[in-house]
Amino acid sequence: MSKLTRLVVAGWLAVDLGCVLLLLFASEGFASEPLSLHPDNPHYFLWRGKPTILIGSGEHYGALLNTEFDFERYFTALAKDGLNHTRTFSGTYREVPGSFGITDNTLAPKPGHYLAPWARSPEPGYYDGGNKFDLKRFDPRYFDRLRRFMQAADRHGVVVEFVLFCPLYDEELWRASPMNARNNINGIGNCPSSEVLTLKHPDLVQVQVAFVRKVVEVLNEFDNFYFEVCNEPYVKNVPLDWQYKIIETIVETESGLPKKHLISMNIANGSKKVDDPHPHVAILNFHYCTPPDAVALNYHLGRVIGENETGFRGRDDILYRTEAWEFILAGGGLFSHLDYSFTCAHPEGTFREYKSPGGGSPELRQQLGILKRFIESFDFIRMKPSQEVLVNKPRGFNVRILGEPGVAYAGYTCVALPHRPKNLSEYILKDTVLTLELRVPAGMYQVEWLSPVTGTTLAKDTVRCDSGTLTLVTPRFDTDIAFRLLKER
Repeated sequence: MSKLTRLVVAGWLAVDLGCVLLLLFASEGFASEPLSLHPDNPHYFLWRGKPTILIGSGEHYGALLNTEFDFERYFTALAKDGLNHTRTFSGTYREVPGSFGITDNTLAPKPGHYLAPWARSPEPGYYDGGNKFDLKRFDPRYFDRLRRFMQAADRHGVVVEFVLFCPLYDEELWRASPMNARNNINGIGNCPSSEVLTLKHPDLVQVQVAFVRKVVEVLNEFDNFYFEVCNEPYVKNVPLDWQYKIIETIVETESGLPKKHLISMNIANGSKKVDDPHPHVAILNFHYCTPPDAVALNYHLGRVIGENETGFRGRDDILYRTEAWEFILAGGGLFSHLDYSFTCAHPEGTFREYKSPGGGSPELRQQLGILKRFIESFDFIRMKPSQEVLVNKPRGFNVRILGEPGVAYAGYTCVALPHRPKNLSEYILKDTVLTLELRVPAGMYQVEWLSPVTGTTLAKDTVRCDSGTLTLVTPRFDTDIAFRLLKER
């Protein structure tokens, strides 16, 4: 066989192998279908052909707009612990050094490192140096970085919450905004900061709608994201008609595109009952949702209930570990911790000397990875909140149970912590033993007790339920413990 013939045959084989791989990927749902609600249980997701729950511990939202931030190293760090969610702000909003007391805030880029969707003009005079913006032109560098950002997230198995807008919390943030008339050459945004995210100024709305259309078109090829309309709209009373305008723009733009993506609304801090959700909103996200009452209040709506920002409780890992376990075992489908150990200088999340209003550490990310693997060890699509199973609630403890009745139960108990404990050490318990009574069908069960801190099995046993009430006695544990209860067939 001549050298040329061998090359041709090798080429044919490579093409055939590539076709086989493409077919295999397509059969698994890879690179073909965007993140969606699971058809059998819309409280969870379907992604890459598999039931999916999203759990993350991410930086303070500047990974895209801050050119100093190395998002490749960041996504590598998330993937190392098996985490699959990040939240990023689009760049229509930015913060400044000192905002909210955050140390080395990635959302407050240094001069020269802020990359907005809009192009710079030749005219100097922007807030912290450099040229003003031209709100009628987009910056190709921004969309190049956006594509690379999304590709990197996808390679590492990370779903991106792409936050389109954020209200201006104070006048300094308004002074830094490209949508302020002082920062653009178009004379657009000559209004109070409270009217930026409203329908009161058609020229400003036109700029916002044009951005949404553009970014929807650019992102359409990707499967690993969903849109969030606006971060914390309730803090500055962003009106629903403006939010619905943004939703309608997404839906209208995608109607002519191949792929359709999920949309999230940020509902409230803490919890709130949603009475009339927008029909195109699939995810209802809450901040600082502890206790996780928002899940039970809105579970009947048949959508994912998420907690996509934590903090303002202190720095200790236990605060956010227990918050995550309680939220997910209450029936939540998305939990994303705000992790202040990520900075531009520490994109792997190893910064420990921060004074920010929350927590975050490599150890906490490992613990959140344990939670994710624990839930994934069940057929969780068949499970639902099952608090009715619990006969007794031990004094001073919280207990959460997610179950497939008569088949499998995921349980978690932890010391009951205040939202902001003044002296956390008063609540930490060592060598604790609890008795739990569960109302389950008669039969034999396998019970396994796990440490939420290390993921190790603390004890295993086979237990019998004769009367419809099963008594479980925990092994000795510190502060919190999880259990897996499976009925023998």
